Amino acid sequence: MGIDRSDSDKVAELPADQQNRLERFKRSVANRRGRKSPAVMPSRLARTSAFAPRVKGLSTDSTFERLYVVKPHTIVEVRGRELGSQHRDALYALFKLRARRTVSKAPNEYSSSELPYYRTDTSWRELLRATGRTPHVNNLGTLLRTFEELRSVSFRFFEGDFNEYELNAKTGMLRSAGYSDNLLGLIEWDGVSLDSSVKVSYGEWVRRMFETQTLASIDGDTYFQLRSDYAKAIWPFIDSQPNYNWISVETLADLVGRQYSEETTRQRVKLREMLRQAFADMVRCGGLASWECHQTGSGRSKSYRFSYLHARPLQAEATAPELHDPD
Repeated sequence: MGIDRSDSDKVAELPADQQNRLERFKRSVANRRGRKSPAVMPSRLARTSAFAPRVKGLSTDSTFERLYVVKPHTIVEVRGRELGSQHRDALYALFKLRARRTVSKAPNEYSSSELPYYRTDTSWRELLRATGRTPHVNNLGTLLRTFEELRSVSFRFFEGDFNEYELNAKTGMLRSAGYSDNLLGLIEWDGVSLDSSVKVSYGEWVRRMFETQTLASIDGDTYFQLRSDYAKAIWPFIDSQPNYNWISVETLADLVGRQYSEETTRQRVKLREMLRQAFADMVRCGGLASWECHQTGSGRSKSYRFSYLHARPLQAEATAPELHDPD
């Protein structure tokens, strides 16, 4: 006669890495918001300020180098040129069209090993539609140039504890573990008509993030409807943090490449006004149902907090049993 074991007993028998993967899957299901066409990407790319919230006035100097910090989520160093909203748009369009795992043989006749990599296979027409651009041949050159600029930039992602990074930030030495790589690799296209196929491969760092499932799902429809560049910098962070319902003005400043503590009073007032416009834009596009900004503390400790309500409930909230107050 067999023994009926509970699911929890069976899960307990799994190796630690498989248990962790199962828990991530459960959290992923619980955190879904019914998105129609999400952009699935490495979570650090959704929570970084490495893309300036503007299209014009970007530094194209090949010696450009800047460290982007969003405390305590991401520490990224960018080298090669400054990236802006158009580069984030192009990257998010690729992830919206989904990356696929491909395996190729090692380039060695004496080895039978296989090398996995990730690639998006699409067309110029689909890419332009994904970015919200008009599917017209005149836009192909601009899009290709944007991809090539992304490919030319080196990203250095710092791992480990943020406190460890801060303690060593002034030494000039490497701060904890990290990884340096280009986000995009080979870009191939078989023609310049709208329906010509396009293949864009990702760098090793992106491959590692997909292999370890260190990913975030972003509502791409909402993102590409946003008009405010500040909103485009903030929305991915908000949408990739399902358990958050407020964000401090200091973190918002980090996300748009500003340091709130170093701003003058006039600059802070102007910044908060631009942030309010960004939140209003997120409501207009159906990402947020509502938001409010309120002051916290007083005197030198005075700050501001933006609270918000997501327009789409989490899957776990949508399927939760209805609660009734006792009579």
